[in-house]
Amino acid sequence: QVQLVESGGGLVQVGGSLRLSCVASGRPFSLYIMGWFRQAPGKEREFVGAITRSGGSTSYGDSVKGRFTISRDNAKNTAYLQMNSLKSEDTAVYYCAADRSIGLVTTTSAYDYWGQGTQVTVSS
Repeated sequence: QVQLVESGGGLVQVGGSLRLSCVASGRPFSLYIMGWFRQAPGKEREFVGAITRSGGSTSYGDSVKGRFTISRDNAKNTAYLQMNSLKSEDTAVYYCAADRSIGLVTTTSAYDYWGQGTQVTVSS
């Protein structure tokens, strides 16, 4: 089992940037692909992006392509979500998730482990 803790959320203006972190503990971090999801009030949880175990491949949701970047540091047991050019519609609770799938996974049901979430609010 793995435990995940997100941090780095907060209030930022439109056009600004934030970097979220997700620290894992409990099992070897490099065994897991990592995903980022978000959920706005009244909406379903949405895929933001995912990264393979080695960090060699990534996948992004259409709404964040070109603006968000996922990375990981296996030595630090940490995954990151760099968010640039933020828009008001990016406002949501952001979750990291882990799974032992081999390929990149984009669906919430495929991930076994979830963090508690961190709030990101983008104001105009």
